[in-house]
Amino acid sequence: MELYEKQVFTTGEVAEVCQISQQTVIRCFDNARIKGFRIPGSRFRRVPREFLVLFMKENGIPLSRLQRGKKRILVVDDDPDIVEMLTDLLQRDGRFEVQTARTGYDAGLMTQQFNPDAMILDYMLPDINGNVVLETVRKTPALAHIKVILVSGAVNPEEVQALLNAGANDFIKKPFDIDHLIARIAELVGI
Repeated sequence: MELYEKQVFTTGEVAEVCQISQQTVIRCFDNARIKGFRIPGSRFRRVPREFLVLFMKENGIPLSRLQRGKKRILVVDDDPDIVEMLTDLLQRDGRFEVQTARTGYDAGLMTQQFNPDAMILDYMLPDINGNVVLETVRKTPALAHIKVILVSGAVNPEEVQALLNAGANDFIKKPFDIDHLIARIAELVGI
């Protein structure tokens, strides 16, 4: 497994990612400068991804070693034409790896399995509204990094503001300009 895919790191892997010595990592762990846990019954230390990212940010260490080549985008929409169009255009762009979901339930499963960098989320899904998916993503610490762009053709300005207040990174009204949407995704995921 590549380092950028890992969710829990050994002290040696933390040292490799941060380009510091393993002894420094162990000292930082033992002094609680980097959070983690010990394997029960051993002296081995492990650092969950979220704490490694926090440590790297606090110490000005570039996150580039934890990032993969292509950004992962999850498209959540029950309209097969929109899903096909977005998937085709995002993949053709070359900077994105794309997975899809047609329901809020599937979005939850795919978010856990695929760990996307960003989600294009239709507000009106067949089983639950997109605000429920958004709320679930925002209250789950391991998913907090996901950028969420909500799309819909039938939402009033008060609802849009409520979605933005609830943690959506943007709201784009359908029908949308695909070039604008791709540019916004790229901006949010930092490419």
